[in-house]
Amino acid sequence: MKDILWFEDIGEDDLNLVGGKGLNLGLMVKQDFPIPPGFVITAETYFEFIEETHIKSKIKKILNDLDIEETEKLQDASEKIEELILGEDFTEELKSSFMDALDKLKEDSEEIHLAIRSSATAEDLPDASFAGQQDTYLGVDKDNYLEAVKKCWASLFTARAIYYRENNDFDHMKVGIAVIVQKLIEANVAGVVFTQHPSTGEDVVIIEAGFGLGEAVVSGSITPDTYEVDPDGWSIKNKEISAQSFKVIREGNETKEVELTKEEGKKQKLPDVEIEKLAKICKDIEEYYDEGQDIEWAFSDDLYIVQSRPITTIKKKESSKEEEKISGEILFKGLAASPGVGGGTVKIIKDASELSKIEKGEVLVTTMTTPDMVPGMKRSAAIITDEGGMTSHAAIVSRELGVPCVVGSSVATETLSDGDKVTVDGAKGIIYKGFHSELIEREKGKKESAARIKSEVVTGTNVYVNLSSPSAAEEVAKRNVDGVGLFRAEFIAAQIGFHPNRAIEQGRKGEWIDNLSKGLRKVASAFDPRPVIYRTLDFKTNEYRDLKGGKKYEPKENNPMIGFRGAFRNIHDREIFEMEIQAIKRVRNNYNLKNLHVMIPFVRTLQEIEKAVEIMKENGLERNRDFKLWIMVEVPSTVFLIDQFLEYVDGVSIGSNDLTQLTLGVDRDNENLSELFDERDPAVLKALELTIKGCRKKNKTVSICGQAPSVYEEIVEFLVKHGITSVSVNPDAIESTRKLIASVEQRFLLNKMRDL
Repeated sequence: MKDILWFEDIGEDDLNLVGGKGLNLGLMVKQDFPIPPGFVITAETYFEFIEETHIKSKIKKILNDLDIEETEKLQDASEKIEELILGEDFTEELKSSFMDALDKLKEDSEEIHLAIRSSATAEDLPDASFAGQQDTYLGVDKDNYLEAVKKCWASLFTARAIYYRENNDFDHMKVGIAVIVQKLIEANVAGVVFTQHPSTGEDVVIIEAGFGLGEAVVSGSITPDTYEVDPDGWSIKNKEISAQSFKVIREGNETKEVELTKEEGKKQKLPDVEIEKLAKICKDIEEYYDEGQDIEWAFSDDLYIVQSRPITTIKKKESSKEEEKISGEILFKGLAASPGVGGGTVKIIKDASELSKIEKGEVLVTTMTTPDMVPGMKRSAAIITDEGGMTSHAAIVSRELGVPCVVGSSVATETLSDGDKVTVDGAKGIIYKGFHSELIEREKGKKESAARIKSEVVTGTNVYVNLSSPSAAEEVAKRNVDGVGLFRAEFIAAQIGFHPNRAIEQGRKGEWIDNLSKGLRKVASAFDPRPVIYRTLDFKTNEYRDLKGGKKYEPKENNPMIGFRGAFRNIHDREIFEMEIQAIKRVRNNYNLKNLHVMIPFVRTLQEIEKAVEIMKENGLERNRDFKLWIMVEVPSTVFLIDQFLEYVDGVSIGSNDLTQLTLGVDRDNENLSELFDERDPAVLKALELTIKGCRKKNKTVSICGQAPSVYEEIVEFLVKHGITSVSVNPDAIESTRKLIASVEQRFLLNKMRDL
C-alpha cells in the first residue's frame, strides 16, 4: 500500500490516490512551477484506516436512512462520524511512516510549520467538483500534525459534504480523501488569480491580493486589491486598491487576525514587478492545462503557487452559433418551469402582503408562490422560487401567463438580494448574473415570429386551454383553440382580496358574488360560443389562510395537499359554494352566456358528488341540454369507480398532476422528488387508460387538463390513441399540441385505411 507519495513522484494515473488537488500539485512540480515542497498521504491510507479500525460499518449505519433536509439530524450525524474518526489511534507503523515523511520535509530545519489540506478523490473533476467541501489547517507543527491528518479525514463527513454527495448520488463509502502536507509559506501577501475573466472568459489575468496568509482572501473576509493584466504585452490595465483592516498570520501552531493601521491597509499589496511575474507564471500554468485556471498563490521571499484548478464559472459554449453568443456568470440553477428569457431587478417577496413591491418588468423571487400572488406574477419579467416542482403553482401559472420561471432552486432567496440584476432562462433553468439584453431581445424576436404564423390545423380531438386570469382571455381566445378546458377560480378569489367567510360575516356576500361573476363573464364572453369549464374553488387551507382574514377561518394542516379541499370543502362550506353557484347563474342567465359550465374538483367519494349535485339542484343549477357538469379525476378512487361516478356527471377531466402524485405517492411540490414525478409511469398510464375507456363506454366526454400533455408528446399520442375527447393545455402549447394531435390522428387514419 502506498501511504505516502511525494509531489515529484505523483503521476497522471494517481488521481484515485491523491485526489484532484494532489494530482495538480504533482503535475505542476514536474513542470518546474514554484510549488512549496510537500507530500500526499494517500486515499488508500484513509480507506485502510476506516477498515482496520472497524468504523466503516458504523459510519454506514449513521448515514443509513438519514434525511439530509433535516438540518439538526444531518449535523448530528456529521458530529458522530467526526468523533469516531478522531477517537481512533494510528497504528505504530502508520505513525512511523507519517513522522519519517515529516522529518524528510524538515530537512535540516529545527522547526517547520505546515499547510495541511484535504483532497477528495473526486475533487476538481469536471463532473464531480468537491471543492470547498473539506477542511484546511494552516500553521500546523510537529505536535498537532497527526491530529490534523485525522481532522482532514473527518472533514469528508462535514454536513455540507454529506449533503452534496447525497444530492449528487455519490456513494459516501466510495469517495476517499487524501491529505496534502506542504511547507507553509509565511506569506507577506497572498491571494487568487484567474487566468481568464471568470464570468466572460475574456483573455485577461485577474489577480486578487491581500496582506498576510491567503485565508482571508479565499474566505471572502476581506476585500482584496484587484489587478487586471493584459497578457498581450503584460501591461497592468487596471488596479483597484482596497483598504484592508486586518491580516491573517501564523502564531505558534494556529492562525490569528492582526489589525492593520489605516496607512498600512491602504497600500498596494503586491508590487508591479511581482504582478507581472505572477501573471506570466499563471498564464504558463493555463497553457499547460489548456484551459482557464483558478490559482491560489503566496509571496514571501518569492512567488509560490499553492494550488490550481479549472475555472468553473465560465459558461461553456454550446454547439449552435446562436448559443455561442451567450456568455455570462451562472449564479445558480433550478428546474426549468416556464420557457422564455426575462430579466430585471430582483424583488424578494415573503408573502402576498409584499406584492406592492413588485413593479412591471422586475423579477419576483420567493420561497413558493400562492394563488394570491398572481397579480405580482403578472407584472413580473421572470419568477424564481426556492421550492416547487414542474407542477407547482408557480410553474403552472407562469406558463399560462407566459412569464419565464425557474422553480426548485433551493437557494434563490438566500443567494439574491433586492436590487440585484439577473437574467432568467426559463427553458434551461438557469439564473445569470446581470441583465443580458441580447438574450431577452432574441427571445422576444422568436415570440413575435411565432405569433405571425397562424395555425389552421384541424383536429378531431378538441384542443382546449387552461386559464386562471380573466384578463388573458381575450388574447387567448383569438388563437386556434376550441374552448377553455379548465378555468381556475382561485385567481379571481385572490383578487377579490378577502376570505369568502369574511364576506359572509360582514354582510358583503353580494360584493363577493359581483366580483366573481364579472371575472366569469369576461372569460365566457371572450370564448362564446366555445365552452368554458369553470372549476369551483379548490384552495387548500394553507392558500386560503393567506387571504385577508383567512387565519381566522382556516385550520392548520400538516398535509394540505390531501386535506380540506375540493368537493369535500364545497359541501361542508356550503354557503361559499352557493355563492359560486349564484355567480355562475348570473353569467348564464343575465348575460345569456350558456357556454359556461361547471367542474367539481378533487372528488374522493360518490357521496361527495351526490351531495354537490343536490346542493346545485336546490340552488337552481341542474344538468340539462345546455348545462354540463364535470368532475376532476385526480384521486385513484375515481378511476376505480369511474362507471359509478359517471352516473352523476356529463364528463370528466383528468387532473394528471394530482393523479400522478397520488398514484405514485410523490409530493409534486417537492423539488427533491422531481425525478420520481413522471406522468409517463406505467401506473399513471394505466389510470389514464381506465378512465378513458370508462367514459367511452358510457358515451361521456373525457378530457385532461394537467401538465402532462403540455410537456410530453408521447402522452398526447397515448391519449389520442385511446380515444380521449379533448386535451386542455397551457396557452404556450396550443399550436404545438394541435399540430401533434393532427399528425397522430392522420397516422391512425392511414393505418386503418391500410387494414381495410
